[in-house]
Amino acid sequence: MIRFYAPEIETTHTLPESDSGHCVRVLRMREGDELEVVDGLGTLYRCVLLDPHPKRASLEILSSTPLPKVWHGNITVAIAPTKNNDRMEWLVEKLTEIGVDRIIPLRCRYSERKDINVDRLEKIAVSAMKQSLKAVLPQIDPMTPFNRFLADNTSGQRFIAYCDPTIPRLLFAKEYRPFTDTIILIGPEGDFSGDEIRAALDLGWTPVTLGDNRLRTETAALVACDTCHIINQLNS
Repeated sequence: MIRFYAPEIETTHTLPESDSGHCVRVLRMREGDELEVVDGLGTLYRCVLLDPHPKRASLEILSSTPLPKVWHGNITVAIAPTKNNDRMEWLVEKLTEIGVDRIIPLRCRYSERKDINVDRLEKIAVSAMKQSLKAVLPQIDPMTPFNRFLADNTSGQRFIAYCDPTIPRLLFAKEYRPFTDTIILIGPEGDFSGDEIRAALDLGWTPVTLGDNRLRTETAALVACDTCHIINQLNS
């Protein structure tokens, strides 16, 4: 069954305009047809279509079922967006598919992209959430300066992954503790500056490497997030 996204389904009993159009114009659903709706907060609703309006399709909720995320703890990926915007959009899609709670785009010293389209990334995340049969939508922050990010994120286990071999690093897979709130910090294509690395280490961040392979920025973020899931599953 096709899933739709309506964050305010409990109060409005309608689909947003984009999902209404897909429901009525594309899928040609009619009054009385049943459909599934997720709210992005962990609940799945079974509904029936009352009014197939292409801009505000109205629904009756037949039942609701908690559909919590399948991983334990919160996983946050903070990353300097890639110069090629398509690669950042691909990353948001894949992180949503495998499971992440929050994505924080960072403006670092060597960042090649200074701004992002949060609305566009949220639409990609919604599509990936529905396609992967999840009901929890990750939070996507606006572009955040590196120093402000460090000041605002001081709890949980915190890892900074970088390439500079002159500053000692530990293997991420060995340092990660399962079922624990986690923040993974991934730098731009030019890596973090030495000052950025030292600032994080002075605040207690754990310096890590993701292994011997040389990875693109978006690949590193995906590998780190999936490593958390694999270790959690092995310890379940």
